Amino acid sequence: MKTSDGAESAQPTATHHAAPNRWHSIGHLAVHLLTPLLMCLGMALAYQGAFHQPEPHHLKVAVVGTTAPDQVLAQTLKDRAGDALDVTTLPDRQSAEQQLRDRDLVGAYVPDANRPELLVAKGNSDTSAMAAEAVFQPVAAHQGVPLAVTDVAPLAAGDPTGQGIFFLLVALSIGSYASVAVIGTAGAALGIRVRALVGLATSLVVSAIGIVTAGPVFHIVDHQQVAIWALGWLYSAGIVAIGTGLHAFLKRWTTLTMMVLFVMLNFTTSGGIYRPELQNGFFGALHGFWNGAGFIEGARSILYFDGGAGLGGRVLSLALWLVVGLALLVAAGIYEQRQRTAAVTGPTAEPRSDELAEDELEELEETVAV
Repeated sequence: MKTSDGAESAQPTATHHAAPNRWHSIGHLAVHLLTPLLMCLGMALAYQGAFHQPEPHHLKVAVVGTTAPDQVLAQTLKDRAGDALDVTTLPDRQSAEQQLRDRDLVGAYVPDANRPELLVAKGNSDTSAMAAEAVFQPVAAHQGVPLAVTDVAPLAAGDPTGQGIFFLLVALSIGSYASVAVIGTAGAALGIRVRALVGLATSLVVSAIGIVTAGPVFHIVDHQQVAIWALGWLYSAGIVAIGTGLHAFLKRWTTLTMMVLFVMLNFTTSGGIYRPELQNGFFGALHGFWNGAGFIEGARSILYFDGGAGLGGRVLSLALWLVVGLALLVAAGIYEQRQRTAAVTGPTAEPRSDELAEDELEELEETVAV
């Protein structure tokens, strides 16, 4: 096309290229929308799958007594409940209290014609104790007498539901994986050793913030603050080390991966809301070794069970998560060194504008995800 003065018009050429560029941009946008959409899907599946229908699964309870009626009661409960309950009998109250303090039982029923009693340990899990109470309330009601509930491991005054420890876990987790996003993007020009040291220092700060708020501020942790801080640091350091190592390989997909590992699968399997006996088999199985469960159950053992009841195994699990993080940091260092060597020996080229845009998008995605 020519204008009135005879010059060529560029309009057809611009129109010709506009459509392909538009579709390329839409496709590019769609790829980056995968991150929030996958987060939405993951959160929906994880949280609804873990919490939507809490029901007993092999809830461990006992009937205290050796008489024939006691045996009949235990067998009747087991027959009626099926897989929902694991019912045993114990010879005396002392044995029941010991098993509750060892966290081998959720509730122990002491029959009595006038004052039946249920022994629980709310420090183990308040929701599990409530489930045990729901099992034995009808037994007492059938006798026409009220059920007395005795707590052998009471919760802290500042944490009457026992879920304050879970929210401490949430704070530690978010502080840790959010720091990974910052270290990976804003610290991208630094070597892996420096980033690892920054991560170590960050985990110390995150754990300090956690124990100060949970201790002196809100009194969720009313004793053994140093031990809970150390456990929190071990937990946080493992997350930061794993995330910093993964970022070398996954780049903008790191935050999504971290959310899967340390939010979707972590919070739901930690036992902070429902322990495995009130969840399905998948989440209950992960509870045995996942790091959030390591922190929650370790903290409960320290605060309410005098450092026993499986504390050693939980500390070991957190240490192994940290070892995995250290191994990833070593692998990341080797990978980045090979990349630098390839960049030096290969042809040099100026960064393209679309590569710079990808870097900016990566940082934006990490920030939005956090």
